Amino acid sequence: MRALLVGIGGLGCPAAIALARAGVGVIGIADDDEVDITNLHRQILFSEEDVGKSKVECAARALRRIASGVRVEEHHTRLLPDLAIDLVSKYDVVLEGADNFPTKFLAADACRLARRPIVHAAAVKWHGTVLAVGARGQPCYRCVFEDVPSGDAPNCADAGGVGPMVGVVAAAQADLALSILAGRDVFGTLFTFDGKTLASRRRLSAARPSCPLCGDQRTIRDIQYERYGARVR
Repeated sequence: MRALLVGIGGLGCPAAIALARAGVGVIGIADDDEVDITNLHRQILFSEEDVGKSKVECAARALRRIASGVRVEEHHTRLLPDLAIDLVSKYDVVLEGADNFPTKFLAADACRLARRPIVHAAAVKWHGTVLAVGARGQPCYRCVFEDVPSGDAPNCADAGGVGPMVGVVAAAQADLALSILAGRDVFGTLFTFDGKTLASRRRLSAARPSCPLCGDQRTIRDIQYERYGARVR
């Protein structure tokens, strides 16, 4: 079993631990960031000694301590348009935990084109969402969220995220990814969590016939930089 984590931040760290302890044999990590002191309250693979160091290297070292049998593949890069399809194609499932919409939509598009299942997750302030998408979509991320927002959208770096809430969302993401690896049909599952009320909801999202990625007359058949903007360059 092979799983790729797009981003090893507040979502990626606890999700990676869950995958490693569950016995996923190969875990890939794609990230180009360094550990910052402000990360430590929610990015639980890192310690103060890791500040200023590569997240991918630190996470890989921590995961090998947690599960000696896991093979960690280090990708010292963000998910970029010119490598996205090739990278996701190497794995059986992708867990996307990026902190910006361009990367989320790029991951969605790349996985649909490469026919790989993906579990998207987002956590900002007190609220989180998780969406499991099959290799052919129907529904896919664009069925639910349509397109990259035209204006500035809040992300975890700007708005913050409460550590325990992020952990709950990451656990749901890992659970859906492990279900996919086990062959269970959880595609279309949309999980939402409110950290203030502790209310969670799990339901099935609907496919959108006009979706440009997986709909009846789909128009997205390749990866083009202009769809995602400067944030993924």
